[in-house]
Amino acid sequence: MDNFSNSQTTRKPAVQSSGGIVAAQHRRAAEVGAAVLADGGDAVDAAVATSFAIGVVEPWMSGPGGGGAMIVYRAKERRTWVVDFGMRAPAGLDPVDYPLSGAGVSADLFPWPAVVEDRNAVGATAIAVPGTVDGMGVIHERFGTKPWRDLLAPAAELADEGLLVDWYAALVIASATRMLAVNEFAAKTFLEDGRWPTISAWTALAEKRVDLSTMGGTIRRLAERGPREFYEGELAHAIVRDVRRAGGLLSTADLAGYHAKLMEPRKIVYRGATLYAAPELTAGPTLADCLARLAAYSPAGRAPNADAYAAYAIALREAYAWRLENMGDVEGGRRGPACTTHFSVVDRHGNMCAVTQTLLSIFGSKVMLPESGLLMNNGILWFDPEGGKPNSLGPGKRCLMNVCPVIGEHRRRRFALGASGGRRILPAVMQLALYLVDYGMTLEEAFHSPRIDLSGGDTLIADLSLPQSIRAVLARTFKLVEARRAAFPYMFACPAGVLREGDANHGCTEIMSPWGDAIAEEGIGAR
Repeated sequence: MDNFSNSQTTRKPAVQSSGGIVAAQHRRAAEVGAAVLADGGDAVDAAVATSFAIGVVEPWMSGPGGGGAMIVYRAKERRTWVVDFGMRAPAGLDPVDYPLSGAGVSADLFPWPAVVEDRNAVGATAIAVPGTVDGMGVIHERFGTKPWRDLLAPAAELADEGLLVDWYAALVIASATRMLAVNEFAAKTFLEDGRWPTISAWTALAEKRVDLSTMGGTIRRLAERGPREFYEGELAHAIVRDVRRAGGLLSTADLAGYHAKLMEPRKIVYRGATLYAAPELTAGPTLADCLARLAAYSPAGRAPNADAYAAYAIALREAYAWRLENMGDVEGGRRGPACTTHFSVVDRHGNMCAVTQTLLSIFGSKVMLPESGLLMNNGILWFDPEGGKPNSLGPGKRCLMNVCPVIGEHRRRRFALGASGGRRILPAVMQLALYLVDYGMTLEEAFHSPRIDLSGGDTLIADLSLPQSIRAVLARTFKLVEARRAAFPYMFACPAGVLREGDANHGCTEIMSPWGDAIAEEGIGAR
């Protein structure tokens, strides 16, 4: 038995607007993007500004030191694109430098066989080549309308302001205190005398902040010199110096040779709807597999019943079994906390962006670079340290990501969805899409509806908000674990989405997220 209330309910109304909306995991970042829209910017402009801003206000989730993927819909051309800015292993990586320790499985995000000193999970040897900055540069060059420097300026200002240590920030920092203490600059930035920071924000008068001014200077450098400064300029050399000093493998050639890819999406046709997902080494192919398995199921009523949730669980179990065997991922996602963010954007013209970006584990590698103030990813953890498998460690290899940004269209509605939450991302995105397509739910109804999770293995996690009759039926077939929808951890992922019907736009974020919000452009300056 636990100590939490069984009667508490939470509501987070969807925002509606004839103008643009940004739905993000952090309100301040959503406000930055909405301000760009209010100034006449395109959805892509807002996405670039939000990307850099959210890397400041929740730096442990994503930022310039990470990677990800985005889906972009262009209303005028009626065409959808994918930008893949996933990470890759440095060319100098040698698998022999990551020997297995024989001490069971890793204590981090995935239960790979443990590696000596956790070299694939923590520290500079876990750092992969980042892609976020080039990804934003590629999409801005193709579709952006506002100057690059103007879009990055708000993020630099947020960094100068410093990160407010409210109760949620303090909780996140506390979850990684032991590992942050190992890196000198990370410890100096986030901890107090090697310990987690005092929670100052018990009242409205608290103003305790983390100094991120070094990161602010880096963002200003990128604003003035452009995205390739991260890969080919003085900043690239500074990043490599710091990573090498810390014992990492990243080289100037790795950075100079990195280029995000603008590509065609994976097109998924399902019951008269069309969904566009990221292809290749993402969860997009697994989403397509799930929906193909569900095509024979006939939904009934205004919301899923026990048979529907059972069908979802079977489809997820079978699709994940194929993914784990053929794409190289393994049972995991319920160990260390995942470190990802998602935001969705729609502008007044109907252009959309669904963006998922990540450092992988919480605080990534726990390495913060002193010259640039950037937290770096631990993308090497995505690879299986055992050899001879599809996803085994290797030099220059692309990382297999769990990200699943989606843009869908059904009848007169178009929507952009995605989530953070590691392996839980796909089940959440799939169910939200099905609620919209199969049951015609509003965006608000979909985000408030309970979800299940089955992301590898045979254990099904069911939201306690589901009727007991449904949970009882599921328990007959599956190994069932019941869990509350809470602010920490997110047992059912942390989604954000926008929807357009006619000329009306809607936005919503995970109802339990204390920071997440959807902000309409006309709401800027109204507070």
